Amino acid sequence: MPEPLPQEPAPREPVRTYKVRRRVTTGQAGALARLLPRYGVDPDAPLDPVATFGRRAPLVVEIGSGMGEATAAMAAADPGRDVLAVEVHTPGLGNLLRLVEAAGLTNVRVVEADAREVLRDLLTPGSVDEVRVFFPDPWPKARHAKRRLVSAAFADLVAERLRPGGRLHVATDWPAYADGATAVLAAHPAYDVVSRERGARPITRFEQRGTDAGRASADLVARRR
Repeated sequence: MPEPLPQEPAPREPVRTYKVRRRVTTGQAGALARLLPRYGVDPDAPLDPVATFGRRAPLVVEIGSGMGEATAAMAAADPGRDVLAVEVHTPGLGNLLRLVEAAGLTNVRVVEADAREVLRDLLTPGSVDEVRVFFPDPWPKARHAKRRLVSAAFADLVAERLRPGGRLHVATDWPAYADGATAVLAAHPAYDVVSRERGARPITRFEQRGTDAGRASADLVARRR
């Protein structure tokens, strides 16, 4: 009897950089059902920003928009740029959609997907004006550090999608995350680290939790060369 052919090992799943949270309220579920057809982006198709937003404008990609308060506030204060909010937290998407509708915002779209897949598969090189990563899951334990989103591989991917002069803005309230992100970007040939000051942005819900717990926030801005 012939020996069975060796099987190729199954492809490894990418290391997850976030925790999934999916319990939604009735209002959030209603907003998702009603507004996703209007404001949602297909996570399986390349993005055409002009067709999606109905105009040609600088594009901001916000990774991890949370409950959406800061996202909506920044979009309202910056109507000249379009915002693609990337989130895996379903309740947060529902809440953001409610805020977008209430404020009558036309420059926000949402996509429920892994940010790395959005950057890799939906966006073209040089098409993004800014990438925001505000208060990503910190993975504070040393054995979980490999799960942090901001890594050398992530910096490579963002650099490919940013236009020359575009910005990567990272904010965190965990010192080890801030130090690690700074080390990654300072060593990367595609970036100049231009600031570690907070700048003008709203306080996010996660930032307020950190402040209440006694953790100070750190901002890191790097410019694409």
